Amino acid sequence: MQQTAYDVRDLSLAPSGHKKIAWAWRHMPVLQSLHEEFVKTKPFAGIRMAVSIHVEAKTGCLAKVLAAGGATVALTGCNPLSTQDDVAAALVDDGLSVFAMHGESIEEYRQHLQQALAIYPHIVIDDGGDLAYLLHTDCQVFGRDIIGGCEETTTGVQRLRALAAEGQLLYPVIAVNDARCKHLFDNRFGTGQSVWTAIMALTNLIIAGKTVVVSGFGMCGRGVALRAKGLGARVIVTEIDPISACEALMEGYDIMPMEEAASLGDIFVTVTGCNYVINEKHFEKMKDGAIMCNAGHFDVEIDLKALSRIATKQVEVRAGITGFTLSDGRQLNVLADGRLVNLAGGDGHPAEIMDMSFALQAQSALWLLDNKDTLETKVYEVPREADSRVGERLLQARGLKIDKLSDQQERYLNSWQG
Repeated sequence: MQQTAYDVRDLSLAPSGHKKIAWAWRHMPVLQSLHEEFVKTKPFAGIRMAVSIHVEAKTGCLAKVLAAGGATVALTGCNPLSTQDDVAAALVDDGLSVFAMHGESIEEYRQHLQQALAIYPHIVIDDGGDLAYLLHTDCQVFGRDIIGGCEETTTGVQRLRALAAEGQLLYPVIAVNDARCKHLFDNRFGTGQSVWTAIMALTNLIIAGKTVVVSGFGMCGRGVALRAKGLGARVIVTEIDPISACEALMEGYDIMPMEEAASLGDIFVTVTGCNYVINEKHFEKMKDGAIMCNAGHFDVEIDLKALSRIATKQVEVRAGITGFTLSDGRQLNVLADGRLVNLAGGDGHPAEIMDMSFALQAQSALWLLDNKDTLETKVYEVPREADSRVGERLLQARGLKIDKLSDQQERYLNSWQG
């Protein structure tokens, strides 16, 4: 086997990682079909890809599919706490370049991002925009050969659109997050299930009968609220957008500002992509024993600096749970250091969900290559035909069929005359 560059925790963990990857692969039929196709066609032959996504089993499946298509892949994490060291070791064992460790420092995390970019990628696949940030700041030299990028999550797309609006975007990007097969399924059903799986595993507490405060009612917030309701919780939604708040109201949730919800909630889940959604004025009103966690990409939604400042004691009360004791004796609990709870405190989205999302990443990367000579430097939506192909592949894998429009129906729908 050809020697690869890597920086992982412990290569001896590879057998456990191989088991995790094999289990995920068994439940990812869309990626399986792409793998079968890519092995024959090698669409990424000669293409270098830097990939920054949570390094766990499903991501391992994506990396292996891209490599099967001929790509040279350098994989790194997108969160210091979401890497699974055994999966990282297994991927190195399979010949991939991996730069990621669970619990790495911010300095190590940044170094690993730079190591992934040091292959001078043609395509970057990002989750949160950290590779993009470096390519637009300290590491522009590594972008000399870049064709384009694909962005996995809402926060990253927001960053890239801000760059484009300021005229500073340096390469074309596809907003994978905004595809129907991504936000309708990954954001809603994936986040909804994986957040509560992680919360229940970390706390070993019942959800039924508790008051859950969900901050943000985008697609991810919808999923979190829906699953909380299904588990028997009373759900309060906090929002800044009146239309989203109206939608939450019509779905049966209570609506109020965080300042009112703070004294009522037993469990708080932030899903906004914004900073300091829960802050010092809210901590002052919370119940003794309140639990806070974040399902947004970055660890800024809960103001942990303020919480640490006002706490008289800070201790790990259970694996993955930090208790902050305040001067009046109340203890407020934070899960997974305020990082993305479903990955920092769990295994992330179900395999079947990431099957669709990662198939979109692969299809989007193909689209960038096929259209590289005509692309403008802007943020593109996922082409509808690529989005639909992922849905079609999934239905085929499940043995399901749908109706098709007849020629007459096509004419009717495309005519203004009726």
